[in-house]
Amino acid sequence: MTGSRAAAFFDLDKTIIATSSSVAFARPFHTGGLLTRRAALRAAFAHAAFHLGHADEATTERLRRSLSRMVTGWDVATVSAIVTETVREAVEPTVFAEALELIAHHHAEGRDVVVVSASSSEIVEPVAAMLGADHVVASRMEVLDGRYTGAITSYAYGPAKAEAIRDLANREGYDLAASYAYSDSVTDLPLLETVGHAAVVNPDRALRRLATERGWESLAFARPVALRRLPPSRTVPVGLLVLLVAVAAVLLRRRRAAAAPA
Repeated sequence: MTGSRAAAFFDLDKTIIATSSSVAFARPFHTGGLLTRRAALRAAFAHAAFHLGHADEATTERLRRSLSRMVTGWDVATVSAIVTETVREAVEPTVFAEALELIAHHHAEGRDVVVVSASSSEIVEPVAAMLGADHVVASRMEVLDGRYTGAITSYAYGPAKAEAIRDLANREGYDLAASYAYSDSVTDLPLLETVGHAAVVNPDRALRRLATERGWESLAFARPVALRRLPPSRTVPVGLLVLLVAVAAVLLRRRRAAAAPA
């Protein structure tokens, strides 16, 4: 059923924020006793490899399995408390100013703003609330006796993202032909194809090529800015992990260069 309202659907990682939402919370999870230092480093390296490489289904599936194993047994209430308490410190300084302006524009035009992410709802919902979004589409983890089992009951990735926003559009009365979508990754092609107005943000190579072929607008977001002034000691939210991600990036580039044919 076609609705009478429109919405703007935003991917989260590298579209609204300049980093991975999961990596952004690695330090708070470590401080809160959920992650060992070794596990935190593995998570940082895995996300560095993911964002520097090709975001294909095999790579994403390996990352999904790794993260599922990592959170198995975590107490859900503890995770939610840590995210709620640290969301501004961990994520706020990484938000793109251009994304905030675009969110404000869509709200001014009377459109709902929906954050759509493959990250878990416990992470995405507080971030979306901080941004003033109206709805969230995110992955959901199975919970038993207040703890994560490691199983994912709803994985908001690829075609599943598109299906989720169609379901939301039916519930909320959105006209998808009049709606907008934004993403950086070719894995979100089904999401972009579902709306009438698609645009790419800092797109990967494959998505840039498709955007050119289809005449989609290409946006460059480059100004992370805090929503409010933070004390100087809190301006780098993930500390050592950010440095390690950068080191991992350099190592991956060198390895790729060494493997390339002369």
